[in-house]
Amino acid sequence: MSREQILARIRQNKPAAPPLPALPDFFREETDPVSAFIRAVEQGGGKTLPYSELEAWLAAEHPAAKMIASTAPGFQGNVDLNGIQNPADLNEVDVAVITTSLGIAESGAVWVTEADCVHRVLPFITQHLAVVLDKNLIVQNTQMAYKRADVAATGFGVFIAGPSKTADIEQSLVVGAQGARSYTVFFR
Repeated sequence: MSREQILARIRQNKPAAPPLPALPDFFREETDPVSAFIRAVEQGGGKTLPYSELEAWLAAEHPAAKMIASTAPGFQGNVDLNGIQNPADLNEVDVAVITTSLGIAESGAVWVTEADCVHRVLPFITQHLAVVLDKNLIVQNTQMAYKRADVAATGFGVFIAGPSKTADIEQSLVVGAQGARSYTVFFR
């Protein structure tokens, strides 16, 4: 019997796949999504501010910032993200201000795609990450976020929740070990 005949018989006798389990809905209507989001961001080491305070925050918190990259409407950085050919050239970015179209109340996470940051490395290579989020785009939980996020819309998408941190080295908390040292969400 040839290889093709064997494979054809296997395909003919392949059992039907079992149905996927139903996903429960974890929606809790009693939770105000904006308040829960703020609480989660603060518990994760970040902070939230109104968008109108972005420039004041930058001047107060990061006065020595030399390279500022921005995709936020109405806020111009001094790094031309569209002119960057090699993402490694973003290595010296002090502050990145990016937009997002989705936030998760239970975790304080935001959904970031290439459309939001131009270069997928930007939110991780910057020293300080500022995210601009419309309060009306916050959902209660991750299950709702996955229903809303269009994972196939761009070549990249990731949930980011708070500044980078690790505590696996001698059980000592290190902030900014693998990414941004601070995470601030600005509400529109």
